[in-house]
Amino acid sequence: MSEKTKIQLEYMINSSPRILYPFLVEPNELAQWFADDVNYHDGVYEFIWDNESNRARIAAVKENKSVKFKWLDDEPNYFEMEIIQDELTNDVSLAIVDFVKDEDLEERKKIWDNSISYLQSVIGA
Repeated sequence: MSEKTKIQLEYMINSSPRILYPFLVEPNELAQWFADDVNYHDGVYEFIWDNESNRARIAAVKENKSVKFKWLDDEPNYFEMEIIQDELTNDVSLAIVDFVKDEDLEERKKIWDNSISYLQSVIGA
């Protein structure tokens, strides 16, 4: 198994945590922005990109705050999405933690950039 680098990204999202949160955990909402399709069965999420299936389980979840998915076929890697709300300005951002091979780093950042753009358009941010 090749070593992967942990990346941390953060995006401003014009939305309340309550509206944003279902898009991080609900299969139908995830399918609108994160993957081509998302299936959920017996606690396992199946994320489909370009007809390729990747399976994950929720490792940790905090209502209206964060979700951490652990890949079943790519241990020990996971990805995490956390909603951060600034106490002074009430600005909401989405922090992403992901693991990526060094040679895929720039492409993965672009994928996240594009995905977050989709997310913002889906929730009308």
